[in-house]
Amino acid sequence: MKTNNILLAMAFMVMAITNINAQNLSDMIADWERAKAYTLEYMETMPDDKFDFKATPEVRSFAQQLLHITDANYGFMAAITGTESPVGFGESEKTMDTSKANVIELVNAGYDYVITGLKNLSEDQLSESVNLFGQFEMTKAKALDKMFEHQTHHRGQATIYLRLAGVKPPNEKLF
Repeated sequence: MKTNNILLAMAFMVMAITNINAQNLSDMIADWERAKAYTLEYMETMPDDKFDFKATPEVRSFAQQLLHITDANYGFMAAITGTESPVGFGESEKTMDTSKANVIELVNAGYDYVITGLKNLSEDQLSESVNLFGQFEMTKAKALDKMFEHQTHHRGQATIYLRLAGVKPPNEKLF
């Protein structure tokens, strides 16, 4: 009898942990809208003449960091939705116009593509399998997590660029 109670308690714990970590589409959309606004704050904070700034010669410029996020957002979302990306792989990062206005326009368009893609998914589709970049098999929900992690990582790297350019980064935007 004790074994059954322990197994039942463990099953409830697993279900509770799963529910704690599970996000529904409306939460994901809200998170991506917040991420777009936060990334915009980063771009607006960087002076116009510093968008081509590099922390060291061998790394991406500030503009390229943000455009790399954009390329990945298009690639991930195209795979998740099973549609063709409107932007070729790596095309954003290779743009010759790295002006503040153009980078903001391109990055915002990439976030809009993600948010629209999320709005066109159903809750049931989140559990479907997707192959990312011909290498990684996972659920669409997990792919969305990976995409969010990727943009957060590169926006975090942009913090250093702002500091080195003598600019205070925007405050945290968790909510």
